Amino acid sequence: MKKDIKFSTRMTSGDRESIKELAKQSGMSMSNYVTACCLGKQVVVIDGLKEVLKELKYIGKNLNQLVTLAHMGRVTVIHLDSTLQVFSELRDAVRMILERKRW
Repeated sequence: MKKDIKFSTRMTSGDRESIKELAKQSGMSMSNYVTACCLGKQVVVIDGLKEVLKELKYIGKNLNQLVTLAHMGRVTVIHLDSTLQVFSELRDAVRMILERKRW
């Protein structure tokens, strides 16, 4: 949506710096951050998500390779104990991140 109205307000320089830092942490512009907060929207920042998604990507690639080899008949028995262990740890990490952000 096009922003067609300019809104100004007075505040202390400390408050402005705090808002600026919060907006930066959220990955939003100050304008978008303030608008979201004023409209009662929840701004959630999840630390560590990049690493979790990276691990999920690796697991997905490995599983795809195993499935391809199985379809080719080159693999008949697959031991997924280590994959299951890593996946369980990843699941626990995601659960911890989600529980930490409950309000």
